[in-house]
Amino acid sequence: MECIRDLDPDMEKEFMRNGYSGPEKGLTRWCETMNGREFGRITSWGSGLQRGAEFQMRSPCSHLELPQTLTEPILLRYAAQHGFPCRFRTQFISFDDSAAGPIVVTVRDMIFDKIYTIKTKYLFGADGAKSPIARQLDLPMVMQPSQGIALNVLVHADLAHLMKNRVGNLHYVIRPDAEYPDFAWWSIVRMVKPWYEWLIIMMYKPTCPAEFMPTLDQVKAQVHEVIGDQSVPVMVKRIDKWIINDTVAKLYSKGNVYCLGDAVHRHPPMNGLGANTCTQDAANLAWKLNLVEKGLAGSALLDSYTIERQPVGAGIVARANSSLREHKPIFDALGFLKPSLEERKKELSVLEEDSESGRTRRRELMQAIDYTSHEFLALGSDMNQRYQSAAVFLEGCGDEPPLPSDPVLYYEPHTFPGMRLPHAWLNTAIPQEKVSTLDLAGHGQFTLFISHGGETWRSAARSVEQALKITIAVYAIGYGLEYEAVFNDWYRLREVEESGCVLVRPDNFIAWRSQSVVNDTTSVLEVVFKSILAL
Repeated sequence: MECIRDLDPDMEKEFMRNGYSGPEKGLTRWCETMNGREFGRITSWGSGLQRGAEFQMRSPCSHLELPQTLTEPILLRYAAQHGFPCRFRTQFISFDDSAAGPIVVTVRDMIFDKIYTIKTKYLFGADGAKSPIARQLDLPMVMQPSQGIALNVLVHADLAHLMKNRVGNLHYVIRPDAEYPDFAWWSIVRMVKPWYEWLIIMMYKPTCPAEFMPTLDQVKAQVHEVIGDQSVPVMVKRIDKWIINDTVAKLYSKGNVYCLGDAVHRHPPMNGLGANTCTQDAANLAWKLNLVEKGLAGSALLDSYTIERQPVGAGIVARANSSLREHKPIFDALGFLKPSLEERKKELSVLEEDSESGRTRRRELMQAIDYTSHEFLALGSDMNQRYQSAAVFLEGCGDEPPLPSDPVLYYEPHTFPGMRLPHAWLNTAIPQEKVSTLDLAGHGQFTLFISHGGETWRSAARSVEQALKITIAVYAIGYGLEYEAVFNDWYRLREVEESGCVLVRPDNFIAWRSQSVVNDTTSVLEVVFKSILAL
């Protein structure tokens, strides 16, 4: 959402209008059916009292439930309205980058069944987990064994009568005390539009053949089982089979061909890391490409795309797959993994026993559900990215701060180069609408934050602008200056003296900082920029 806000605040508002950021998304449940017994629940995504204030302090944006089916039309409309030709029903066939000069891309017009070529300087493969571009590019992939097969079933079913006391966007449906078909061992019900459109992910049993595909009638029958109310009319709108991947590319590009998103990192949907990471891949590459194409940066700047984003991709693939595995203790506590129905029923009944076994089992279930906070309250996974490349400048910036005690759960903001710009609310001395540090920075340009005693940094920035033909926004934050820190947060977070400065990249990551003013600010700043821009 921060990337969307940076691109266009109006588009962020459109996202908010079409998605859900309130109680609809703030709860995850484990239950036997949507209408049946509940085994446990946890607050999610910073909603409610559990760590809600912490989430709000770390970003000007809210977590938002907005599926890809609603996200893509907004992005496509924005692109089309801003000069990007969009071709529908067009299939990529191959590319040829063997000769000097432009890449030649062969595509098929699927309406007229015509094949034609497109010449381009760059080719971007944001073409999904089956990416033909990544495959032709022969990107080396690190692949772990698959965790199985799943069906995505998009369903129209009005469940409003069930949701009053079950408000939430994720419902794990597990039936230890019932038989189940092999194609629906257990299920995840994700709210798409409250409370009538749902995505039901049906997990294949490990012994179910991967090639098996249930009939529409079988799927509809299982949807009714998941709901737990046979009277609800159900319309299955779409069924897609997919592999639960654990795969990341070692390289994200070769030559002028760059791959992004699921083309280079493939994983289950746990932690909600998929579309978010894809968007951040694009944000990382876009500003670098813009400066290189304008002749304002050396082509070596583009090398930092793989260097910075590949470790992030590897991390989120590992995290999402770990989160999936971390549901096993819940299944164990419910007796769900026992082979026979009678054994499962017996194990499930232990939860209700007034015995040492019952007490142990209840404790195990509670601990297992609590541990899923590493999936549903994982602020650290969202925000602890640290870039280490030539596109940040470390000289004179001190030691890198240690990671939080639990880097999956917790995020600690810093202004160390390569880390995210900390969010802090700002305002003018005569209060108007507050803005975030992230609102001032970004927008395709570098930003320099200064304070009292740091005005020479402003004049240095103007000199560097003229010398390198780049744009540097400069903002003074402090009492009586352009902006003041609401609640004094920025003064605590900036980690430099008042006369120092913090330089922010166009993607809102810290490029460099100086603890205090130096003798020759212009020379120092120019050295920093030339290093970052590979000049």
